[in-house]
Amino acid sequence: MAQPEDCTEHIASDPAIHHGEPCINGTRVALSVIVGSVADGDTVQQILTSNPQITAEDIGAALRSATLAVHGYAVIQP
Repeated sequence: MAQPEDCTEHIASDPAIHHGEPCINGTRVALSVIVGSVADGDTVQQILTSNPQITAEDIGAALRSATLAVHGYAVIQP
């Protein structure tokens, strides 16, 4: 299973950005948007096309973060 440190390079939470919701570093793309897109059946390429400021690695980190959150790990420290 992924470890929290596997995600921190790609994900940040800042109260001044998107109300503190975890986002891909340097963007306003919330993890919830990425996870929701995957849940809706979007492919990685579709997500990248809709959000050209992120990378496939960012998407992977968002999904690993969601997995860790389900298991009770705190991935992001505000």
